[in-house]
Amino acid sequence: MSGRVGDLSPKQAETLAKFRENVQDVLPALPNPDDYFLLRWLRARNFDLQKSEAMLRKYMEFRKTMDIDHILEWQPPEVIQKYMPGGLCGYDRDGCPVWYDIIGPLDPKGLLFSVTKQDLLKTKMRDCERILHECDLQTERLGRKIETIVMIFDCEGLGLKHFWKPLVEVYQEPFLSEDTRRKIVVLGSNWKEGLLKLISPEQLPAQFGGTLTDPDGNPKCLTKVKTQYEHSAQISRGSSHQVEYEILFPGCVLRWQFVSDGGDIGFGVFLKTKMGERQRAAEMTEVLASQRYNAHMVPEDGSLTCPEAGVYVLRFDNTYSFVHAKKVSFTVEVLLPDEGMQKYDKELTPV
Repeated sequence: MSGRVGDLSPKQAETLAKFRENVQDVLPALPNPDDYFLLRWLRARNFDLQKSEAMLRKYMEFRKTMDIDHILEWQPPEVIQKYMPGGLCGYDRDGCPVWYDIIGPLDPKGLLFSVTKQDLLKTKMRDCERILHECDLQTERLGRKIETIVMIFDCEGLGLKHFWKPLVEVYQEPFLSEDTRRKIVVLGSNWKEGLLKLISPEQLPAQFGGTLTDPDGNPKCLTKVKTQYEHSAQISRGSSHQVEYEILFPGCVLRWQFVSDGGDIGFGVFLKTKMGERQRAAEMTEVLASQRYNAHMVPEDGSLTCPEAGVYVLRFDNTYSFVHAKKVSFTVEVLLPDEGMQKYDKELTPV
C-alpha cells in the first residue's frame, strides 16, 4: 500500500489513528491537521510511530523558531530578491505545481558576503510555504487533493564556485532521506523529452522544451522564473562592450556564461598589448576568434585556458547591427592553476 489517503493497509490505518492521538496537544497549532498532512510524517519515517512523532514535534519547534506562520509576510533582503534565481511556473500533468531552481547563474559567494545564512534559510523556508500555499490553491481549483510538487534543478553552468566552502557548511549533514533520494531523476541528453513526459508543453517554458512564454514572448518566462546573471550591459547599435580580467598565471582558466536580449551577439576574447587604456579589437591579440552567437535563443557558455599572464578582454560585439541595441547578461569566473589555487584562494578549494 502507498500509505496515502484511500490506500492504507489496516496496520497503516491503525498507526495513523494512534499518531493522531499521540499528537493531540499540537494539532491546534498545525497548519492543516488532516490525514493528508499527518500521513506525510508517517511515510517519511516508514510508519515508525515514535520516529514520526519526534520528527513532527521537532518541526513544530522549528516553525516557532523561524516564525513560519508569518514568513509569507517577511520580505527577504533586496540582494536575495534581486539575485536569487528560481520560481514557480506551471503545473505537471497531474496538476501539481512546478518549482524551478536555476543554479548556473547563482553567485553563492556574493550572496553570503551580502546576507546572513539565516536570511538564506528563511528565504528557502518562505519558498516552501509559497509552494504549499499553491498546492492548497490547486486543491480548490481542481476539486481534488494536490499534495505533491515537481522541482526542476537546472544545473547548466554548475562549477567550482557553487562548492565554495562556507556555502557547503550551510548543509553540514545529509539533508535528504533515502526515500527522498529515490525520487530524484537525473536527466541526460534527452532531458527535454523527459520533462515533457511529466509536464504538458503549454505548462513548460519554451527554454525547457515546451511552448509557454512570457506575455512578451520571452521563452525563459522571466516574470515567473528569475534567472539572474552577475553582470549586465546595454550595448548600443554599432557598438561593443569590453570586460577586462587580469590573469596572474599562465594556465588560469577563464569561464563564462552569457545570454542576450534583442538578437544575436558577437563574442571573442583578446589579450591587451598596451595597459591602462581601452584598445580596439584590431589593436589587441586575438585569443578566441570573435563570432556571432544566438544567445537570445540559447544561453552560451565556454572556457579558455590562458596561455600567458596579462589582461584578457571579453568583448561583446554589436558593431554589425545598425538598427538594434542589445542587452547582455553574463557571469565570468577565473579558475587558478593548482599552484595559484594553493597560494591565493584556498577557500575556493572544493570540499
